[in-house]
Amino acid sequence: MPFQSDGYASHCIAEIDKIRVEEYPQLEDTTYLDHAGTTLYAKSLIQDFSADMMSNLFGNPHSASAASQLSMRRIEDVRLRVLGFFGADPEQFDVVFVANATAGIKVVLEAFRDYGQDTCHQKGKGFWYGYHKDSHTSLIGVREAALPGHRCFSSDGEVNNWLSNHDDCAEGDVGLFAYPAQSNFNGRRLPLDWTTRIRQSSHSRERKLYSLLDAASLVSTSRLDLSDAASAPDFTVISFYKIFGFPDLGALIIRRDSGHVLQRRKYFGGGTVDMVSCLEEQWHAKKADSLHDQLEDGTLPFHSVIALDSAFNVHERLFGTLDRVSRHTTYLARSLYDGLSSLRHFNGKKVCKIYKDRSSTYGDSNSQGPIIAFNIRNSKGDWVGKSEVEKLAAVRNIQLRTGSVCNPGGTASALRLTSEEMFQNFGAGQRCGDENDSMNGKPTGIIRVSLGAMSNLRDVQHFLQFVTEFYVDAEMLSAPPLEFIDTFLSPQFYIESLMIYPIKSCGGWKIRPGIDWEVREEGLVWDREWCLVHLNGGPTMSQKRYPRMALLLPTIDLEGGVLKVRRKDFLASLKPQLRQISIPLSANPKHFSESNSFHDLRSQSSRLCGDIITTTAYHSQEISDFFTDAVGVPCTLARFPAGGSGPTTRHSKAHLQQHQLRPANWDRRGTLSTSLQKHEIAKGPILLSNESPILTISRSSLNRLNEEIKLTGGKAAQAEVFRANIVIAEDLQSRPGGEQPYIEDSWQYLQIGEQYFQMLGSCRRCHMICVDQDTAEKNEEPFITLAKTRRFNGKVFFGQHTCHLPVSSGVPYTAQIPTIKVGDPVKASSIDPSI
Repeated sequence: MPFQSDGYASHCIAEIDKIRVEEYPQLEDTTYLDHAGTTLYAKSLIQDFSADMMSNLFGNPHSASAASQLSMRRIEDVRLRVLGFFGADPEQFDVVFVANATAGIKVVLEAFRDYGQDTCHQKGKGFWYGYHKDSHTSLIGVREAALPGHRCFSSDGEVNNWLSNHDDCAEGDVGLFAYPAQSNFNGRRLPLDWTTRIRQSSHSRERKLYSLLDAASLVSTSRLDLSDAASAPDFTVISFYKIFGFPDLGALIIRRDSGHVLQRRKYFGGGTVDMVSCLEEQWHAKKADSLHDQLEDGTLPFHSVIALDSAFNVHERLFGTLDRVSRHTTYLARSLYDGLSSLRHFNGKKVCKIYKDRSSTYGDSNSQGPIIAFNIRNSKGDWVGKSEVEKLAAVRNIQLRTGSVCNPGGTASALRLTSEEMFQNFGAGQRCGDENDSMNGKPTGIIRVSLGAMSNLRDVQHFLQFVTEFYVDAEMLSAPPLEFIDTFLSPQFYIESLMIYPIKSCGGWKIRPGIDWEVREEGLVWDREWCLVHLNGGPTMSQKRYPRMALLLPTIDLEGGVLKVRRKDFLASLKPQLRQISIPLSANPKHFSESNSFHDLRSQSSRLCGDIITTTAYHSQEISDFFTDAVGVPCTLARFPAGGSGPTTRHSKAHLQQHQLRPANWDRRGTLSTSLQKHEIAKGPILLSNESPILTISRSSLNRLNEEIKLTGGKAAQAEVFRANIVIAEDLQSRPGGEQPYIEDSWQYLQIGEQYFQMLGSCRRCHMICVDQDTAEKNEEPFITLAKTRRFNGKVFFGQHTCHLPVSSGVPYTAQIPTIKVGDPVKASSIDPSI
């Protein structure tokens, strides 16, 4: 392992391991590496705050009662403490409490927008805005209100040239320049003296130029010194949860000499005015006592402000000063950086591409913070998908961040993505948070790990071990050879089981042997036609987030014409109506049930795998109570397409993967060519499945997977975790000992009984397959073993997407009733049977 612990005692917080045990029980068996998003709160912080709440009566600070005046005194005490934390003189600075750093930025934006419109020589001209490319998205968004113009500075050099008056900018009598003290993308620290230079520059003299510093990322582990008001930023925004973990609160620190700009803000809220006239003459008088009185709209989140007192006390008791935290995290970040940088594949190629700025050095807290942004490449030089790393990390209880991490400029610059390429990617479907990891040969985002005050050596070592175990190639990568076939094989395979999942992400229902089950274009009839949706809307619910959905067991009762759903985990004391529920299968259940439960049907929009769909949601109290109690979140049942009838608006997304493509000049001898060909993939309709109408897995492949799992002492996987519709098994009497695991990778077409199917491509897997379908508990397997044995181009695969092919007999598809059943023989081919 390329990790060295030399110097740990002299640089790190010696008692950190003891602190973690006593104060951070949530870190047990977890490696938390997303401190740039939020750090973690200490147990004693919550205890101290709770004791404060229990022993004091706090009222609304806008009232005159004793309880309210106590709140006001505590708020003002905390306000002074915030200024003291940053060395700011209360005579020179004021603090405005806001929800977070973004809210503070919006206060500045509103004020500059109104100030510029009032003071410019050309009425309504507004303000000019400049920002650094490493800015957080919230800083970039200010540009939309800068009417005279805005400029993104692409480098420190551009800023320095501009400040030296070698480069002019835009029109306007007032301007604002914003930048982060530390990039939340890769942790590089930007020059803090820019605020002084802006104040001294000719730009400021000509244009009344002000500075806005986003210090949220910096102050999470390092001190910001505001003791010199002459060199301090005009406006500074911070988020306290990045320092303490709790409370969820932010602040805008204002240099009083610049505060007059914010006083021109036109909006006023409750508590910011002394009098308001609404009738006849309409006027108002703003409070004049202080800046914060004019800018803190409405009632402050006073309990959160009071909680800051406990946060300061506990942080100081546990960690001392931010300087001490800085030394601790700087050392750990250097150790992690050195470890990742030294990782090599068997052929000497680097494993990690680390996006470090040339001006920064890990180990130097003046230039670099405890954040590392990187991507991973395999020994062939191919990019490993960021979302695949995140999935595998989640299985190993490693918490990290992937994507553009709300820093589009830093991401685009590091990945060398042009605006045109980003626009093309957007047009091709890329969205924030999706799994489009690589487009046109370039990554679309990064992997980010970040350290905090309570991080320790174990976190560093565990993450290095994780990357080494799964992403360092000790030998040449080689996919198992595929045995391509041109004609239908003799029936060595058969359907072992058929299963449908009437409610997406809930338990499955096995179709009994001997029953002919209808197959439609959208898949097996009644499969994934319903889903659960949150009562507040949003995406359809899944086991990935709500594993208890596995314990809901649907049954199709064709004779009774109902979908029955029972709970696998109900207690004897549970009310009967919360143990099982029945839903009419009819597209219009009002005609088949007198119950009012099926009369309150509403159209509801939802999201599924990037698609916006319209469902019919059951909004009766009985139905929502049943599913809410079972899953543990407010939810109800919904059906798609709306009303259970009509055409679907979704289509198959599956496609052949690289490891499945046959060589263009392939023949029976296996001759290879440099070019690969794809057979045409059907893009038929689907209901609520993620990518395709039907999912097929092989019993032989599952057996091989379980053999691999047992070698490491893991728990064998059941077929149900893969949520397949068709499980195909081999007739080993014809070939004793001749199991063919993963032979399905090479299949292109199937004949099952009298029906024909097309194989659409391998199924990409996520850690949802780690949910035990009997207990709803999460395990590491089978995803861990699949990640080691079935990862191609950075993605994990198991099973095959499938769709039914209508016969080309001239008979309309709707006039036929194609069926399959358990025991049907299965034949494979690479020739389209419909031709």
